[in-house]
Amino acid sequence: MSQCRTQRLIARLRPAGHPNGARANPPGPALRRNQGAWLLAAAAAAIGPHAGWLPIWVAALGLGLLAWRALLLWRGSRPPPGALLLTLALAVAAGVRAEFGHFFGREPGVALLVLLLGLKLLETRAARDIRAGVLLCLFLQLALFFEDQSLPVAALALAGSLLALGALVALTAPEGSEREHLRTAATLLAQGLPFMLVLFVLFPRIQGPLWGLPADAFSARTGLSDTMRPGSISALGQSDEIALRAAFTGPPPPPAQRYWRGPVLGRFDGREWHAEPATESAVPAYAPQGERIDYLLTIEPHRRRWLIALEHPAAAQPAVRYTSDLRALTAEPLRSRARFTLSAYPRTPVGMDESPVVLAAATALPTDSNPRSRQLASRLAAGARDDAEILERVLAELRALRLAYTLRPPLLGRHAADEFLFDSQRGFCEHFASAFAVLMRAAGVPTRIVTGYQGGEINPIDGHLVVRQSDAHAWAEVWLQGQGWLRVDPTALAAPERIDGGLAAALADAGELPLMLRADMAWLRGLRHRWEAVANLWNQHVLGYNPERQRELLARIGLGAGRTAQTLGVLAGAVALLFATLYAWSLRRPRLQDPLARTWERFCAKMADAGLARSPWQGPQAYAEELAARFPAQAGELHEICALYARLRYGPHAPEQDLRILQNRIASLRLK
Repeated sequence: MSQCRTQRLIARLRPAGHPNGARANPPGPALRRNQGAWLLAAAAAAIGPHAGWLPIWVAALGLGLLAWRALLLWRGSRPPPGALLLTLALAVAAGVRAEFGHFFGREPGVALLVLLLGLKLLETRAARDIRAGVLLCLFLQLALFFEDQSLPVAALALAGSLLALGALVALTAPEGSEREHLRTAATLLAQGLPFMLVLFVLFPRIQGPLWGLPADAFSARTGLSDTMRPGSISALGQSDEIALRAAFTGPPPPPAQRYWRGPVLGRFDGREWHAEPATESAVPAYAPQGERIDYLLTIEPHRRRWLIALEHPAAAQPAVRYTSDLRALTAEPLRSRARFTLSAYPRTPVGMDESPVVLAAATALPTDSNPRSRQLASRLAAGARDDAEILERVLAELRALRLAYTLRPPLLGRHAADEFLFDSQRGFCEHFASAFAVLMRAAGVPTRIVTGYQGGEINPIDGHLVVRQSDAHAWAEVWLQGQGWLRVDPTALAAPERIDGGLAAALADAGELPLMLRADMAWLRGLRHRWEAVANLWNQHVLGYNPERQRELLARIGLGAGRTAQTLGVLAGAVALLFATLYAWSLRRPRLQDPLARTWERFCAKMADAGLARSPWQGPQAYAEELAARFPAQAGELHEICALYARLRYGPHAPEQDLRILQNRIASLRLK
């Protein structure tokens, strides 16, 4: 009797399903195989996605440490000695220090955590070690968003979190099957979703990057530059990365009006064009006229202040500034995806009263560059009545040269305009724009280069116009008396299809095109359209949920500005209500038991149906004695079943197949 009471007391004090009774952290035994498998899967899901951002040796070593732990688990070997693990820890710390030069920052911090997770798993012996490993896995899942916050990364983080919860479930109920562990982990994850949604909607939004150390808060972005040399824009032609999206309130403008203005380059050193300083103001330097185009612009981060907008934007929100060279700027560099409600007036006359200083700078050329182009310009300008006639002559000359448009232009030397016009005669948009501007300046006509994007593709799924890096383009602006700055696109002379049909329509050689732009890949583009429409929803409604949109939402429900206390009260009340709802739901559900407890309950129910129910105070040994007295023909089998259950419940670690043996013996038991 005393032994049974002692067993019941131990069972009450011990965490449910713990195989070792009262001690929660036994120092000696190794991981069970199913616990180790769950933990290794969670660690692999945490480390694997970082492989694309970490140095190769860090990712390889982290995964190698996991493979080493898996081998030890498969062989049933004990973890390596502590001295070896300490030596490895010091070595990886020195390696990270040598790779990055410091320990503080996003990249060295994540690299160090990846390697320490692998080492932690090598020394894992007790429940505390498993919990520490799971916490490291969860933090590495969070660290994924330091690099990318796209929908696929969010899905990876969710799957990794599910595996981490599965590892915790396997710790508390090691006898359960993998399916039961996965179901429990998914239930726990689903229970957390309401709290996540409430916090997402109501918790104060913090504007800015997820990671904010000054040294590495923002990773580099590909895109336009404030300089242009031969080949700089053609390099972007191979990239299908999205630069911006636009949703128009009416029909989208025709392709010939889809000029997205970026940096303006006014200084030429003989080979490279550079942006010149410009004055800023709160309103444009022109009066918008003519047709109006309203649209919502979603622009990807590029770490500059350029607001790549349709020509020519009207005054917008206060955060937008306007320059004397007709650009739109943001108040701060665009370090995260941003949305702007804009209006464009493409037919507005601009620069009618341009400064003489600006016009003089727009005719400057180095004296020792491109002599053949200078000679040609002098011949074309001779006898011309005005600058408009010079423009016509230059365009006619370029048309007569039959220049070829290609995404793979040859390399050019010091006199790039001469070599393009008279030697190679093959180039991309920057070659055309640069050579044209050199000719016009040499003829005395003010000319400058504008870079940005031209065109874009309508996504048939959501109707947004998508502009990619491959749509990067360069054109020229010429100043004419009485007309102001006029856009001239010399590329259209050789490849008019580029303006109306985009890059794919302009290139005769399909092999030059990026994969997604090829005509034989229409089915693949269709899949991309669907995916990008889904990603756009994620960007607009999840990543785009910024402080401004939160304030708008709270104002609609009566919790606007000046009501911080009310907002926090609603937040606290919503969380409390969710907790109460889940608690009430848990009370209505039957108590969850581990697989061993359910097996024992089935055995006791079977014995009760046979006429001998177990008393609440009876342990397995006492119950076995009473059953043997009642069913002497099966006394040995009954003793063995109860003894096997007692060993699994109260004894040291037992092989996982013993639970299945117990279940099979109970199922095959026949009483007489």
